[in-house]
Amino acid sequence: MGGVGKLGGRPEPREGPTPLGAPLPIFRWEQIRQHDLPDDKWLVIERRVYDISRWAQRHPGGSRLIGHHCAEDATDAFHAFHQDLRYVRKFLKPLLIGELAPEEPSQYGAQNVQLIEDFRALRQAAEDMKLFQVDHTFFGLLLGHILAMELLAWLIVYLSGPGWVSSILAALILALSQAQCWCLQHDIGHTFIFTKSRWNHVAQQFVMGQLKGFSAHWWNFRHFQHHAKPNIFHKDPDVGVAPVFLLGESCVEYGKKKIRYLPYNCQHLYFFLSEYLLVLWVGPPLLALVNFELENLAHMLLRMQWMDLLWAASFYSRFFLSYAPFYGATGTLFFFVAIRVLESHWFVWITQMNHIPKEIGYEKHRDWASSQLITTCNVKPSFLVDWFSGHLCYQIEHHLFPTMPRHSYPRVAPLVKAFCSKHGLQYEVKPFLTAMADIVRSLKKSGDVWLDAYLHQ
Repeated sequence: MGGVGKLGGRPEPREGPTPLGAPLPIFRWEQIRQHDLPDDKWLVIERRVYDISRWAQRHPGGSRLIGHHCAEDATDAFHAFHQDLRYVRKFLKPLLIGELAPEEPSQYGAQNVQLIEDFRALRQAAEDMKLFQVDHTFFGLLLGHILAMELLAWLIVYLSGPGWVSSILAALILALSQAQCWCLQHDIGHTFIFTKSRWNHVAQQFVMGQLKGFSAHWWNFRHFQHHAKPNIFHKDPDVGVAPVFLLGESCVEYGKKKIRYLPYNCQHLYFFLSEYLLVLWVGPPLLALVNFELENLAHMLLRMQWMDLLWAASFYSRFFLSYAPFYGATGTLFFFVAIRVLESHWFVWITQMNHIPKEIGYEKHRDWASSQLITTCNVKPSFLVDWFSGHLCYQIEHHLFPTMPRHSYPRVAPLVKAFCSKHGLQYEVKPFLTAMADIVRSLKKSGDVWLDAYLHQ
């Protein structure tokens, strides 16, 4: 469900088991719930039942992503991830095996039907307001200012020489440029910038590969799972940080089982140490960019993403050709590491401030809107915060509508607030510094819960 086009090419529809015009079999939820196995997967979209057991491996967003919605109503996830629904439905037709019985609710379990209907009405209102339409000038300027920072950093070293002042200034500018690349490739990866998914994929490869040295396929593989099931263990890769850090319900589980790999009651303190070990490449891969560098390379090699590998190689070639004449090979390597050090601080804090302080646990099969709101929060917006965070200060809006361009978040926010108020859902907005501090507070709280369970069970 991560996009309408296959990475590297579109899949073709196949012949299906249900003859055209034949009456559809009727299923009840207790039957559907039995089909949530590795080789036996059903899901429900718009009250129709689909067998994706074989097709899951061909799913453009990966088999894990679509598998996370098996044996449940995936209607809102289907709408959230796909722009061209008419095109995607062509691939659903051969997979259709039946429909829900008329007396069955559309959602499995005790979900709030009125809340779900109101959320769908909210999405329709956003579509009527044309909030999913892209301002290409906006994103063109984002790319332009990234390239301008790249050029400015090089000119500073070229004109001033490789002294301490010019090198520090250039490293700061390049770190900001790299941070903005994360944000722009994230936008493109959600496949809404261009009408054709292939164009989005090539553009993301350029930004992620040529401008950053990472794999677009690797990022999408992780990130779409995060959107599908945020803060859910074994489904969201972003919270799979045990046994180094314990988050949410895992701290109770580890405490009850008397598991102690590290002093988790001190994890809010060694969080800072691990960050420095990471970015200096002298410690175990614990949290961010060193782990990402290794995981990214392994992903490209093991999954044979050769085009992504070539794009990443072009970044490193360009970087070293640009700065080796000033610093030499060794000096250029240290210059590169310095940039990654600075970038890592941005990455760790900006990406964790909206999710780590929220509920983290195991699958509870909530509806789409509730699952996104319970696991995300916003940061008080401003021109600087919007730019610095890539508009991820509007994390609630982004998670509810992942294919909505970020310039529309301020306009949809009042509608989301009204929706939350009607249904008693928390719409949490924090000051920027409070959001940063809450990361540490959350780690300390989880560590204290682990210690209590460890000592008293």
